[in-house]
Amino acid sequence: MEPRLFSVAEGTQILGFCHWQPNRNAHPTVVLLHGLEGCSESHYIHGLAAKSWKAGFNVIRLNQRNCGGTEHLTETLYHSGLSDDYKAVVSELASVDGLDRVWMIGYSMGGNLLLKMAGEAGHRLPALRGVLTVCPNIEPGACVQALERPKNWIYQRYFLKRLKARLQRKAALFPHKFDLSHLFFIHTLREFDNRYTAPDGGFRDAGEYYDQAGARHVVAKIEVPTLIITSQDDPFIPYDIFLTQEVQQNPWMTLVAPTHGGHCGFFQRPHPREDYYWAENRLVEYMLTPRDTIS
Repeated sequence: MEPRLFSVAEGTQILGFCHWQPNRNAHPTVVLLHGLEGCSESHYIHGLAAKSWKAGFNVIRLNQRNCGGTEHLTETLYHSGLSDDYKAVVSELASVDGLDRVWMIGYSMGGNLLLKMAGEAGHRLPALRGVLTVCPNIEPGACVQALERPKNWIYQRYFLKRLKARLQRKAALFPHKFDLSHLFFIHTLREFDNRYTAPDGGFRDAGEYYDQAGARHVVAKIEVPTLIITSQDDPFIPYDIFLTQEVQQNPWMTLVAPTHGGHCGFFQRPHPREDYYWAENRLVEYMLTPRDTIS
């Protein structure tokens, strides 16, 4: 395993852990990206990394900005609109390492980032072979609204507690940038994003941030093989955000939406060739499927 820092913007690096096959250029590469308040050590990232490695891929477990103990690598916060970070990663892998078969896989927030990247990039990332996502929050405003329902209080409390702790770590590193005087009085993700995430990212408020950060605006422009796995009973990624013309009629896009699966769950009964993790197996299967034409 090789730790590696990718420079994605002025004064900003993100950390990846690279698992190279012997003669890395003879193998395709898959970059794995976690969701909100996850990291490169998340269990689903390790599970998918092991399956992808076994299938013959180079594997890079990537952290979003500030994640995986990397708060010191940037003054900024992370958010759902930073798709340029992942364009920079693909470009570096192509230009520096000579890798011309790069797949990207993202979960939840990471899935939105990668779909947004692919839609914005068009044909400017020739090394990008495809984008695969699990429960991507392509319409952040609708997802935050779902999190605000009383039945989802446990999810909102979990995310908010971790975001507050991360901001406190950031403030210790960059004491003149963040005003924590309001932090104690914040009780929802929307309040946190309105007070901290949006201003730090250059947005007027949380509403503008949620609107502009969503991949829904650009999914129609994606022109690489793309897989979206989502569940119809996801508690805070509403299924109807995928029932738009932009998703349904893009010929490059495959939408797989089981009735049950929760948020990035998708457990199955194990059998001799597969373990409990249905989605991980489907992701690797998709990358290994030959496709001479669009999906």
